[in-house]
Amino acid sequence: MENKCCCTPSEPDAGEERLRHRTPEEYKKLCNRLSRIEGQIRGIRRMLDESAYCPDILTQAAAANAALNAFSRELLSQHIRSCVVSDLREGKNETVDELLDTLQKMMR
Repeated sequence: MENKCCCTPSEPDAGEERLRHRTPEEYKKLCNRLSRIEGQIRGIRRMLDESAYCPDILTQAAAANAALNAFSRELLSQHIRSCVVSDLREGKNETVDELLDTLQKMMR
């Protein structure tokens, strides 16, 4: 399957849906990461329900945060390699501004 990319709508408020068609491998990789994160969150909830020691819960929360960051890095990498590169080749330089805005949000 070809990596078709989302296109920046001609007008930001145009209400156009932007899509990114992922390969089955990309989709599976991201879903597997999310499944592991979901399991970690359920484990943290279970620890809380069982009155686990606070530092133990915090350690697991840090691990879940690290896993979510890894998911974000993978998704960002896929986005840059496909959508951003494609848009730049098509002369859509506004994609750089969108990428910079996204990075700013991620670093808050």
